[in-house]
Amino acid sequence: MSEPIVAIIGKPNVGKSTFFNYIVGTRISIVEDTPGVTRDRIYAKTNWRGREFTVIDTAGIEPKSEDIIISQMREQAQIAIEMADVIIFLTDIRQGITAADEEISLMLKKSKKPIVLVCNKADNYQKAKEDSYEFYNLGIGEPYLISSTNATGIGDVLDAIYEHFPEKEEIEGEDEPIKVAVIGKPNVGKSSLINKILGDNRNIVSDIAGTTRDAIDSEFSNDKGNYIFIDTAGIRKKSKVTESIEKFSIMRTLLAIERADVCLMLIDALEGVTDQDAKIAGEAHEAGKGVIIVVNKWDEYEKETGTLEKYKKEIYNKLAYLSYAPILFISAKTGQRVDKLFELINHVAEQNAMRISTSVLNQVINEAIAIVQPPTDKGKRLKILYGTQVSTKPPTFVIFVNNKELFHFSYERYLINQIRKEFGLEGTPIRIIAREKGEKEFEI
Repeated sequence: MSEPIVAIIGKPNVGKSTFFNYIVGTRISIVEDTPGVTRDRIYAKTNWRGREFTVIDTAGIEPKSEDIIISQMREQAQIAIEMADVIIFLTDIRQGITAADEEISLMLKKSKKPIVLVCNKADNYQKAKEDSYEFYNLGIGEPYLISSTNATGIGDVLDAIYEHFPEKEEIEGEDEPIKVAVIGKPNVGKSSLINKILGDNRNIVSDIAGTTRDAIDSEFSNDKGNYIFIDTAGIRKKSKVTESIEKFSIMRTLLAIERADVCLMLIDALEGVTDQDAKIAGEAHEAGKGVIIVVNKWDEYEKETGTLEKYKKEIYNKLAYLSYAPILFISAKTGQRVDKLFELINHVAEQNAMRISTSVLNQVINEAIAIVQPPTDKGKRLKILYGTQVSTKPPTFVIFVNNKELFHFSYERYLINQIRKEFGLEGTPIRIIAREKGEKEFEI
């Protein structure tokens, strides 16, 4: 089971971003007393009582004028409701119940999802306690009184949402399916590819960009293994993202990348790699996911001798940071080479989860040092003491050095290339973290 998702919903300026920043432990969301300041939906992982979960900070109503457009609020709230396992309905105790609060509460109750009603800005607890009785009229239950700015009452809210989390399922080891997110800009054939794999029209296929607004999971098994394919909404250029529902689709795509093991980065053969492709692929790379570049509509592309190799070179030139990712040319429409995806998915998933013993890793590092000496700066030479792998998905290594300032990016890239040369690690990013001797505590 995926980690629980908690959505924070409320009208503008009730303190959603301040509350979000407190419970995730960092100032991720911009906090400002201006309605609509949270333009993009922000999400982050956190944990409570040993249970990890994802928190989504949503914008309130985002009218293009000074008028409150209830329909716009309804669209964005509805998407958040569908995504969430638990909903935090945040209100302002000082404002009392407003028409917007009543509208939101009606939608939330129709969802049948667990709702935790929270009254923020309860800086004066005794007065807030008296004012809170009004909120029982929403029919959601007992309101929790908090002050996000003073960090009071938040533990009780976290306890309340914890009680609503779905039961945690045991991981089934080798039988656990590989989660594959199919990503790319709109209209590159994501749904068509999944439909070809599944053998039916389970996902709507349309030439209208943005048809797939939700991330849809489809289970599939064959002789190669068990898979969950996640069809995502395409991410459009920000200049074209005006509807709240489209912004939620972007967030849903990013969440799909986050929970995937492998991402199939679809590119339209006729269009080539665009700036938008580079942005989407970069999200998968930064998330540390296994990546396969899939060039779709190859049957429609005019070819001549050497076309395929030339096309590959162009892709790697434009997506230089994905030089480790294999490329497969397919046609979702005809099924050309679609069957070859499964072996690649299995291979990349294995590479992304590879673990290398400390002794073997250090042997490779020592050989790399012997070939190319570490750099010097102002008479000081970098000394690499030893390395160890600290995590997988992606393979992450801590390299202990005498001085982190001397560990330049160019030498880090050299070590990564040597590790790839020895162990392959095709389709997965590699992360190296430099630490000085004595730094026992480190974050991954």
